[in-house]
Amino acid sequence: MQAFTTLKGIVAPMDRSNVDTDAIIPKQFLKSIKRSGFGPNLFDEWRYLDHGEPGMDNSQRQLNPDFVLNQARYQGASILVARKNFGCGSSREHAPWALEDYGFRAIIAPSFADIFFNNCFKNGILPIVLDETVVEEIFQAVFAHEGYELEIDLQAQTITRPVGSNIGFEVDSFRKYCLLNGLDDIGLTLQKVDDIRAYESRRKVEAPWLFGA
Repeated sequence: MQAFTTLKGIVAPMDRSNVDTDAIIPKQFLKSIKRSGFGPNLFDEWRYLDHGEPGMDNSQRQLNPDFVLNQARYQGASILVARKNFGCGSSREHAPWALEDYGFRAIIAPSFADIFFNNCFKNGILPIVLDETVVEEIFQAVFAHEGYELEIDLQAQTITRPVGSNIGFEVDSFRKYCLLNGLDDIGLTLQKVDDIRAYESRRKVEAPWLFGA
């Protein structure tokens, strides 16, 4: 998993509440478990004017000009600001895979669905919960200034605005440690690989019948 330390990037606004995981990545794209290649189908039903299916050449599909991520001013955005209850619905891990594959490394919202929130940390995305009034301030700044950027420092737990005071945010210490060090569940386990191997060697001596001996 890619580590998250600091991030400075353009902010894209998702000005809708209760965005569910089926909107983030529709169900027909869940056949693959490769964790990559989902970016072109992020928000597929809103992003394109036709119905998307796996294997389609997305470069030949007609984009919805009214959808926010298709607007030139938000191209290359790496921070998404959203409304409350982002990531609700089914508990598909493909949703953070699609967001990360598109290029988003952080999402700012007043609230997230619990499972989606947890899945973000496990896949290198930092979900930041801020008071709804502060989120509204960010929305208004993004709407008012093309190319609006924020800088996020995970170690310091701060968001730096181009003008004005910094914004502090809370994050669980264990999740922070994992993100800073690029550790998903497998990475955490591999930190104990020497202990695991020592245990296996000891068990082979203590209970050889378990290993076919």
